[in-house]
Amino acid sequence: MLNHNFVTYSGKIILQILGEILYFPLWWYTAGFFRLAKGAWRFWLAQENILGFSVWAKNLFIPMYGQRDFAGRLISFVIRLVQIIFRGAVLLLWLAAVLAVLALWLLLPLTILVATAFQFN
Repeated sequence: MLNHNFVTYSGKIILQILGEILYFPLWWYTAGFFRLAKGAWRFWLAQENILGFSVWAKNLFIPMYGQRDFAGRLISFVIRLVQIIFRGAVLLLWLAAVLAVLALWLLLPLTILVATAFQFN
């Protein structure tokens, strides 16, 4: 008797496809979301590294170019404060973009289901 024929393999393939279809929502909201969140976190840290926000904030009260007089300290403080404000705003925009992508990831399957349900009505 043959154990490996068209019917046997077709049944196995159909069961595997059904299993993957049923597993997809679980993966989307657990492992897939955590993988995306980890990548988003790394992206945001890379943007912070590119902008150098923490370096600017850490050196806020240190005078630039070794100017230890009052005018040098004041100018350094004002310049660094302006840089921190603008770089912080850009960093917040990147954070909003990352959070929007994460929210879109969570809402996309539900949106597709709702849109499909409206097509049948």
